[in-house]
Amino acid sequence: MFFETWLPDFSFLFLSILVEGAPFILLGTIISGFIDVYLPSGAMDRILPRNRSLAVMMSGMLGIIFPVCECAVVPVIRRLVKKGLPPACAITYMLAAPIVNPVTFLSTYSAFKKIPLEMAGSRLLFGYVIAVMVGLILLRLNVRRILKPRIAREIEEVEARRAGDHDHDHDHDHDHDHDHDHDHDHEDEDRGNRLIMALRAAMRDFVDVGIYFVIGITIVAIVNTPPPVDQETIPLRDYIDGTAESTWGAPAALMGLAFLLSLCSTSDAFIAATLDAFGQGARLAFLVFGPMMDVKLLFLYSTILSRRFILALAVGLFIAINVLSVAVEPLFEKLEKQNDPPFSQRMEE
Repeated sequence: MFFETWLPDFSFLFLSILVEGAPFILLGTIISGFIDVYLPSGAMDRILPRNRSLAVMMSGMLGIIFPVCECAVVPVIRRLVKKGLPPACAITYMLAAPIVNPVTFLSTYSAFKKIPLEMAGSRLLFGYVIAVMVGLILLRLNVRRILKPRIAREIEEVEARRAGDHDHDHDHDHDHDHDHDHDHDHEDEDRGNRLIMALRAAMRDFVDVGIYFVIGITIVAIVNTPPPVDQETIPLRDYIDGTAESTWGAPAALMGLAFLLSLCSTSDAFIAATLDAFGQGARLAFLVFGPMMDVKLLFLYSTILSRRFILALAVGLFIAINVLSVAVEPLFEKLEKQNDPPFSQRMEE
């Protein structure tokens, strides 16, 4: 009886999340496959500033140019890190891109009717500041403390080969008077081979990342499927609403809710806008924490980051976003009072 009523709801929720997220996973892995084949090792060194702090700051704004959601960004940075992107820059982009992009800005602006520009702008600014703060801290850490051992070894091997190739280039001065008559005969074949290699790399990444994604959304669907009993209220929602008046408990509760719901950053603002019992600062915490850390992302992050670092990142984000949301709550209250018409005017309307 339990499964007859609960299983259809679970299946519907599981499939809805899968259908929503899988295309972005596929897109991200296709991009990562082409990066693997067509992007030369060390290319990121030429794109980003030499100053490491400036490179982190620029990485936080890349989402404006390359807007991707949190599902698509993980396979992309997996490949970029292997191509020479510093881990601090990669993680800054990973955290910022789902928030600091025009699509998320527009969806947030549309969802909040009372102070749309303030909420959308605050979300973008908070996402950028938090991501850059994390990146600047990571500049001081060894790569082995951040990445999985296998990924760290691959990066060290790539850097060693690049150093060897650089030294080797200075020892040779070739005369390039070759006969190139047959070059064009092989161009099409080489182009086709590289395309196949890119698609194969994308397929490997899709399987690798997709397994963790399915595990993550299974847990999300289990947690969010209500029990098959007749009840007017849901205990979890009652508990969350009970924290709305708490200065520190309200943002903490909504960050926990964002973690469990695992919503896409392009649609979560419409859920946050309905949480009328909470202040705007707490809802801002929901909008910033969710795209950076949720159940499905835990499993996606584990494909590249060490478990200890993921735990430290989750705790650090939770504390930092909680503090910032509490700090800005009075500012939002002042803005709302300014935007509210006087009582006499409301009575006339």
